[in-house]
Amino acid sequence: MGQKSVNVEIMGETRDYPVGTSFAEIVEPYQKSSEAPVILVTVNGKLKELHKKLKYDSKIEFVTTKDNIGHSTYKRSVCMLLLKAIYDVAGKDDVDHVVIHYSVGSGYYFTMKGSTVLNQRFLDQVKARMHQLAEERIPIEKRSVSTDEAIALFRRHRMYDKEQLFRYRRGSRVNLYRIGNFEDYFYGYMANHTGYLRYFDLKLYDEGFVLELPECGHPDVIPPFAPEEKIFRVQKESQEWVEKLNISCVGDLNNRITKEGIRSILLVQEALQEAKISNIARKICETGNKKFVMIAGPSSSGKTTFSHRLSIQLAAHGRKPHPIAVDNYFVDRDNTPLDEYGEKNYECLEAIDVEQFNKDMLTLLKGERVELPVYNFKTGKREYRGDFLQLGREDVLVIEGIHCLNDKLSYALPTDNKFKIYISALTQLNVDEHNRIPTTDGRLIRRIVRDARTRGISAKETIARWPSVRRGEESNIFPFQEQADVMFNSALVYELACLKLYAEPLLFGIEKTEPEYVEAKRLLKFFDYFVAVPSEDVPHNSILREFVGGSCFDV
Repeated sequence: MGQKSVNVEIMGETRDYPVGTSFAEIVEPYQKSSEAPVILVTVNGKLKELHKKLKYDSKIEFVTTKDNIGHSTYKRSVCMLLLKAIYDVAGKDDVDHVVIHYSVGSGYYFTMKGSTVLNQRFLDQVKARMHQLAEERIPIEKRSVSTDEAIALFRRHRMYDKEQLFRYRRGSRVNLYRIGNFEDYFYGYMANHTGYLRYFDLKLYDEGFVLELPECGHPDVIPPFAPEEKIFRVQKESQEWVEKLNISCVGDLNNRITKEGIRSILLVQEALQEAKISNIARKICETGNKKFVMIAGPSSSGKTTFSHRLSIQLAAHGRKPHPIAVDNYFVDRDNTPLDEYGEKNYECLEAIDVEQFNKDMLTLLKGERVELPVYNFKTGKREYRGDFLQLGREDVLVIEGIHCLNDKLSYALPTDNKFKIYISALTQLNVDEHNRIPTTDGRLIRRIVRDARTRGISAKETIARWPSVRRGEESNIFPFQEQADVMFNSALVYELACLKLYAEPLLFGIEKTEPEYVEAKRLLKFFDYFVAVPSEDVPHNSILREFVGGSCFDV
């Protein structure tokens, strides 16, 4: 009796394959004609690694290293290759631990502790070993073990952060990945073998080094190394603060929550943010005749709450702050430019009446009276409702909008009168030493919760819109962040434990048949790491209140 075969639809064609054929075998003939390497597949809409095998009639779609999910898989796999190479070159006994921290350029910043000297010569040896491993096309194997077995394994390997993490895991099994004799846990899918992992570089930076990686749209190109010093310093300062709190990883946070509760962590974090906002207000007052405080940052950074809290601190320092939303200078909706997909592009600079904005701001700077507009989002028209303003000696405008760091928005305003602030939620917490929490995940979760609460937008819709939001940020916000006079990190070390209670029900509402289900499932798996806490102790002026509700500000 012959082996049973099933029908498989690929790129509009249907072919027969024997049951038990791996997806790697199915994909292989298509690799040469693909615009980028196929690193994963979706099978009837469900994401699969290539070592998995065919079981039933299927529709298979390719996920390449040029796609967001495939690009993340590539980067994660290269991180594992790096760790394997470091231990091969240095020896296990000479490396205490290697820690991934945050993005620098298109890559990741790592630190390393142990008796091995970290210098460029060592990095060159590691890089050579990584290329050797890539040439050997070693399988990246996956096995499932019990949670208890995983905890014991990580204890033996002195990976205490992972041991601690899985003490709070509700699931009974843990997936481990192996390259040769190196085994580790990674949050997310991996490449099928090391042959995929050909594009990377290593450079010494600050107290550690950067693993340089390709950008999503160009998976075979390493961009020039151009670290952004200001954002790096803010991230490093935030990391140092959480280390002082002894909360570097999710397991640390869970320990503190279960043993002490959240209140002390919460109060310290909120006090730290308030002190930083007060320092920014003091700096504004001390640095000359600043009339325009320009605040910009990506989606869900907490810009509105921050501007309110900064205004209070400015008032406490003797100034008279007035909030201005650049959104009130939107052109009428009928005149909004279209993006490359034919949709109205509200995030480009041309969606703003830049001429009127500069005219009004210059008039105010001269001490003259101006009637400010209000944009009616229901009618799509700019309206005037008798909102007049005239600036005195102590008055200052607190202006918030995504283009505020771009001098093209405020081209007519004297540089000496502007003070620029960049705000973002730069997650300080790691899942463990080798698994970082992307800043974009924290902001997406914030936005899912806020959209559902304030705008009646489902998690499905928010996830669907997120790529467009991210494209707008890449074009209109991130290129200007280093022009800021100061940067403010709005992330709170405890916030994901609070947001879990709000986000999980919204994510469970996405059906398995929906395209957004893959992302929803990934976020739900991510929340499994956290012990949830209620938000009742969160202060009413907290940035977190902008998302979960209960703010004392109109946000």
